Amino acid sequence: MSRAALSDPFPLLLVSLIAIQSACGAVFMADVMRDYSNLGGAFLADWQNLVELLAAVSLVIGIALEGWFLTRLLQRHQRSQRSLTIASGALHEVIEGYFRRWSLTPAEADVAHFTLKGLSIAEVAALRGSRDGTIKTHLNAIYRKSGVSGRGQLVSLLIEDLMDKPLVPPLVPPLGSPPPG
Repeated sequence: MSRAALSDPFPLLLVSLIAIQSACGAVFMADVMRDYSNLGGAFLADWQNLVELLAAVSLVIGIALEGWFLTRLLQRHQRSQRSLTIASGALHEVIEGYFRRWSLTPAEADVAHFTLKGLSIAEVAALRGSRDGTIKTHLNAIYRKSGVSGRGQLVSLLIEDLMDKPLVPPLVPPLGSPPPG
């Protein structure tokens, strides 16, 4: 299991449950086999033995399915984490590229980052140790340099590049696309 999967208690809980069920399954299967060896051909004549056999086999099948499901769940989680990391890095690259293109000063870039994170003017001013008016001046410069009129348009402009194409290539290429290589 990956380190991220181990930090989440849910998969650990499932693994513990599967381990307990496996121990119980082993005990039940041993009991069924002991009954079979003691009774021989008469084993199948007693309905209680059949119920025990069915319960033990069902438990073993359930354990196998839980293990398979947990494995798939952890794989899907890893893919999602990888996609999120790629998206986060791509968004950061897009933002930094625009900031360079607009020639934002370090202070303007700092204010722009806080603004994109959704902080208010007062919150940005408090974090930067500035006055509200100074932050408003920086925001006006950012909006003028970027050619937008406000926070909503700024955010829209920055994520527009990310929406043009997928960040993670599809597992199966679209029909009609040339083979990789």
